[in-house]
Amino acid sequence: MSERTGTAAVQDLQLRIDGREALSADWVAAVHAVCDGAEDHAGRARITVRVSGTPDAAWTDGLTVSLVNKWERALRRLERVPSAVVAVAEGTVGGMALDVLLATDYRIAAGSLRLVLPVHDGATWPGMALYRLARHGAGVAAIRRAVLFGTPVEAAEALALRLVDEVADDPDHALSRLGARLSGLSGRELAVRRQLMSEAPSTSFEEALGAHLAACDRSLRRTDAGAAP
Repeated sequence: MSERTGTAAVQDLQLRIDGREALSADWVAAVHAVCDGAEDHAGRARITVRVSGTPDAAWTDGLTVSLVNKWERALRRLERVPSAVVAVAEGTVGGMALDVLLATDYRIAAGSLRLVLPVHDGATWPGMALYRLARHGAGVAAIRRAVLFGTPVEAAEALALRLVDEVADDPDHALSRLGARLSGLSGRELAVRRQLMSEAPSTSFEEALGAHLAACDRSLRRTDAGAAP
């Protein structure tokens, strides 16, 4: 679940996702809570998500489409939150843990990582993790095998496919190094650039130009305001 640590200047928000557990309203609330924390701190927050575990064969018992919809909307909010969202992934990662991992900005993996789409009724679960993997590389053989057959993606392969950003012997040390690099970033401006990047593949130059010029104008205005006596 979620917790808050850190100073008033830069809030360090943490979310732990155990993929062995069944999806529930409490997990939906935990994702919303960490997003609330990021928004409450005016873009001066960092979110660290630790993910591990994959569900057992009975993971869909009691699951409803309504709950899945609420979960996916919470993840979409996490993807858009005004904060850098960093994941640390260890061991076999599936179910909720895989969903959240694929919704983060930067992903640090331990060497033990295995990404697995969970199986239900003899086939892989057709949730939004499938969508995110397919958008990343529907024509890539390893992703196709993972989506169609549930074949695990091991750490080295995940790195080669850029499903994770680095594989580290000491993930916590890698996280500490990354935190230093992120310390001066504005979460709100990061969110703007994240959106511009995600829209670029489906937006024409003419349509994109206005949004990019507006972002440039905001950046220049912030610089001028900082330089004013």
